[in-house]
Amino acid sequence: MLVAVLIANPARPSITDAVLTEARAALGTEHPPRILHGEVAAEILVPGDPADAGALTERLRSALSGEPIDLAVLPVDAHRRKRLFLADMDSTMIEQECIDELAGTLGLKDHVAAITERAMRGEIAFEPALRERVALLKDIPITAVDGLIAEHLSLTPGGTTLVRTMRAHGARTCLVSGGFTLFTGPIAGMIGFEEHRANVLGVADGRLTGTVEDPIVGKAEKRATLIELRDGLGLGPAETLAVGDGANDLDMLAEAGLGVAFRAKPAVAAAARVRIEHGDLTALLYLQGYAAAEFVA
Repeated sequence: MLVAVLIANPARPSITDAVLTEARAALGTEHPPRILHGEVAAEILVPGDPADAGALTERLRSALSGEPIDLAVLPVDAHRRKRLFLADMDSTMIEQECIDELAGTLGLKDHVAAITERAMRGEIAFEPALRERVALLKDIPITAVDGLIAEHLSLTPGGTTLVRTMRAHGARTCLVSGGFTLFTGPIAGMIGFEEHRANVLGVADGRLTGTVEDPIVGKAEKRATLIELRDGLGLGPAETLAVGDGANDLDMLAEAGLGVAFRAKPAVAAAARVRIEHGDLTALLYLQGYAAAEFVA
């Protein structure tokens, strides 16, 4: 058995009775919809095998083309609610790129942001691009980080509810970033993650040295973190969830039982099994079958 999940942005409820009727017709199912949250999220059972999920998702996308709705067709099994969650930070759990904001203190935001964008699209290699950008941050006082977090960074809507709800249901959570521990530490605490992994910036006399410690947390290290935590908990691949937006998230998303591209770069959205473009981060709860009444705010 499969389940088709339809998700809209909570600020723009779009899953009307007419949409659900059209979705059921496209899927060829007589099962009634289960409403997860008003006109924001619903799911419909669909007879079929996991191998059919991709084709059914595309059929549903075609039928609802133009609607501001995210769609996914997933297996219904004992591991639908995941027990390990890994999330990227920049442009995923927060709405900014921390390295760009740091560069802004030196008037270099546009220059650094252009390099960041190319790296996240997979157009240039992540590690040399990171070292190039970090070198430009030399002499920034680390006290600037607190101000940036307070004044320039914003949490992506739904993220705190996502983490708190999964933890309340027994999942382990980890923020894993190609960014920096100076940011992941405070932000993991704000959102509620139990653990965080990221790159360590060189610091001397209270200022950044323009260097980053080895090993670099990039694509391979993100995947390795998922495997390490999964195996340490004695979990199978199907019990894991990961979310990200950039090219350095691709291996982690592929390794997870459910890998979600969230408002992602085109190459990442194309490669991921599930993509969220309209909903907020609570979409990841709906994908696991949680109803809004079960959320922990």
